[in-house]
Amino acid sequence: MTTPPAHAPLADLRVLDLATLFAGPLAATMLGDFGAEVVKVEHPTKPDPSRGHGPSRDGIGLWWKVLGRNKRTITLDLSRPAGRAVLLRLAATADVLIENFRPGTLEKWDLGWPELSAANPRLILTRVTAFGQFGPYAHRPGFGTLAEAMSGFAAITGEPDAPPTLPPFGLADSIAGLTTAYAVMTALTARERTGAGQVVDMAIIEPILTVLGPQPTWYDQLGYVQARTGNRSANNAPRNTYRTADGDWVAVSTSAQSVAERVMHLVGRPELIDEPWFATGADRAAHADVLDAAVGDWISARSRTEVLAAFEKAEAAVAPVQDVRDVLADPQYQALGTITTLDDPELGPLRMQNVLFRLSSTPGAIRWTGRPHGADTEEVLIELGLSPKELTALREEGAV
Repeated sequence: MTTPPAHAPLADLRVLDLATLFAGPLAATMLGDFGAEVVKVEHPTKPDPSRGHGPSRDGIGLWWKVLGRNKRTITLDLSRPAGRAVLLRLAATADVLIENFRPGTLEKWDLGWPELSAANPRLILTRVTAFGQFGPYAHRPGFGTLAEAMSGFAAITGEPDAPPTLPPFGLADSIAGLTTAYAVMTALTARERTGAGQVVDMAIIEPILTVLGPQPTWYDQLGYVQARTGNRSANNAPRNTYRTADGDWVAVSTSAQSVAERVMHLVGRPELIDEPWFATGADRAAHADVLDAAVGDWISARSRTEVLAAFEKAEAAVAPVQDVRDVLADPQYQALGTITTLDDPELGPLRMQNVLFRLSSTPGAIRWTGRPHGADTEEVLIELGLSPKELTALREEGAV
């Protein structure tokens, strides 16, 4: 492991990550990527389930290698008095504590806001749950999938005559994780003015609703309910995926009027530009069948390479539909350094997504990949001031 460079923007920040699956831990990962010291606290016998989520190699979970990067890992049973006492000592040294237990769980262990803030009045307690800390659903178990359903995302995703569609990955959790990192930084900025910590209440059902756009306002003002339109858009056309002659797929978007006109010239249908309905995106969308046929026929007669080259020359918006193999070989991702290679002690060279954005003067960095369960328990607790005798007593009690 390496310590963050002194110029890392969050190098002076200490974060306790008590959360699991996936929004809370992802927020901690984002903070760690830019220099925060993140201490991952897991149960001694029940590790974060992300360690076993998805594919593994040689019994080692690969998702954890990404989600657990830049985190020191310790074990602590918070339900035991000794574990509670150690957690309060850790909280006294921390800036941020992130948890995602059901509301009332920390309070049951006498680790609620009154106890934590007494230990550290400057602490930012960040609570990430499916439904928030209050309201009729607050105590229900919940995951991102429920947020994807409740928010309206699934209702507008899929073909018009097909069932609502859920994403095959943690979309709501990921959006909430990024939003949580933003919320933490906002609370820390407020602390600079007030000197006091506070509680962040993040409900996973809310950020995904925000990124869905102005649907509540549309309904409030117009009674408009967005329907499923597949790959098409109600706001512009042509906008779809199209199959090439060699069996690949490309995506085309014409959000700008000028781009829509260039596409029609490119595919040999300039006469459509003169149609009265071509002048606005919404009117073009109402004639999507005509436009899809024009674009689809032209693309289907050419290879993907030919299509991409022709669109680029015409300054029209197109992209290949890529799977992960294509992503890893894509020259734009390579130029940006979007995928980086780390030397993992257990697995050797390991590729994963790089830090989320680039800062010109104080860049982030992945210093190490996800570490084994409890790998840093002894080191962290000795730094906290515990004696070898106290560590032995904690182990005998099962608190670590």
